[in-house]
Amino acid sequence: MAAPKSGSNVHMKFVIKLFPEIIIKSKPVRKRLIAQLKKNLRKVLSPLDPEIDVSGSWDYVEVNTSNDDAHLAERVLQKLACTPGIDFILKVKSHGFESIEDIAAVTVTEYAEQVSGKSFCVRAKRSGRHPFNSTQIEQKAGGALLHNSVDSRVKLKDPEVTVQLEIKQDQLLTIESRTQGLGGFPLGQQESCISLISGGFDSSVASYLMIKRGIRAHFLFFNLGGMAHEVGVKQVAHYLWDRYGSSHRILFISIPFEAVVSEILSKIDHSQMGVVLKRLMLKVADRVAEEFNAPAVVTGECVGQVSSQTLTNLAVIDQATSRLTLRPLIAMDKQEIISLSRKTGTEEFAAVMPEYCGVISDRPTTRAKLAKVQKEEENFDFGILDAAFEQRKVENIDQLYQSSENIESIEVVSTPTISDTVIDIRHPHELALKPLTLTRNPVVNIPFFKLQSSELLDKETSYLLYCDKGVMSQLQAEELSAKGFQVKVYQPG
Repeated sequence: MAAPKSGSNVHMKFVIKLFPEIIIKSKPVRKRLIAQLKKNLRKVLSPLDPEIDVSGSWDYVEVNTSNDDAHLAERVLQKLACTPGIDFILKVKSHGFESIEDIAAVTVTEYAEQVSGKSFCVRAKRSGRHPFNSTQIEQKAGGALLHNSVDSRVKLKDPEVTVQLEIKQDQLLTIESRTQGLGGFPLGQQESCISLISGGFDSSVASYLMIKRGIRAHFLFFNLGGMAHEVGVKQVAHYLWDRYGSSHRILFISIPFEAVVSEILSKIDHSQMGVVLKRLMLKVADRVAEEFNAPAVVTGECVGQVSSQTLTNLAVIDQATSRLTLRPLIAMDKQEIISLSRKTGTEEFAAVMPEYCGVISDRPTTRAKLAKVQKEEENFDFGILDAAFEQRKVENIDQLYQSSENIESIEVVSTPTISDTVIDIRHPHELALKPLTLTRNPVVNIPFFKLQSSELLDKETSYLLYCDKGVMSQLQAEELSAKGFQVKVYQPG
């Protein structure tokens, strides 16, 4: 088979097929969505290759680069696969040609190995003026493949391989691979939201789903675990933005909530604490949403996962604000959420991130009454909530801590030395159910929400912090260590 003419040129091209819901929109809306998608792609791809070209039409968007570097192509494809608004991506090569024989020669070069030992057919689409039609291309290229491959056979219905050719004027496009896209709508064509994030599976997946739908999700973090917790959550938020939403500027808002939790634990009936905490979070989220003109607040709650997430309790929680509260995970199973977390790449973060609501009750209500909850809230000092809001930190997501700036980890020991003092930082309810007793070391009970302000500690004593899973003690130990205390984590073997 003759080789293509020497004047042929080859460069890398990606053909992007639009998410089907974009295609069914009215003409003005469809044009606007396509324009937004092209704008977003230029923003995320230009750092990879300043010369990259993004163009578009009514049916698809094209990304072209004259650079045929394989590593660059892989990075471009990864960005495309994580950009909302795309159904799938075809990685294609563009070949110049002068005759139908050139088309057949290119087809053999690109597909002979792929069809060897298999049944195949050739399908061609053509636009422009040529001395041949699509059927003639299919026959010519198919015949060339049949004679230049091993043990292949033509099968027009349900073949093992379908060779797709597209001819546009004097260019032949051959498909190298097909990659599934993210779906959804281009970021920037929907309004924004405030997404509550704790760094765990649920809140990370909920935030991802909003971004996928084309909604700018500003991250709101209620800090219940000190500096270490905040650094970890910032890493999750930055990852979600960098991978799925870097075409737009996103905010990370941090609210110090330790004092709020302490007030709840000392003033609110233990059966109502979980519902009250969620209501107070929504009240603050409402103020943040008002500040940044976001019509909705997003949470990672789903029905029945914990005691505060019964339908009755959620209804009472919702009445803390008139703002729209979205719960994209509301009917998902935990395994579905974890699976989606694995797919999005947030599982590694969530697996080591503490997921706790800040308060623990031995008999939490599952059928909260609004009147009773409001009566309990009368005991709460709302000046503390106002102070938490006033102390908020607002940062651009692209300026958050990077992984290299993390504070160093704390040593974990399974056996205390004789000079160690063990501090049990669990909630009093947990202490009552399962007290910690040691024979040769003193055990001091200081709940985690009081530990940082405790005056019982001195810098000459060696402390071991203890909690059931070791996560909260790790976070508290890191913060105390940064203040100069001698602290490790105790996890019995």
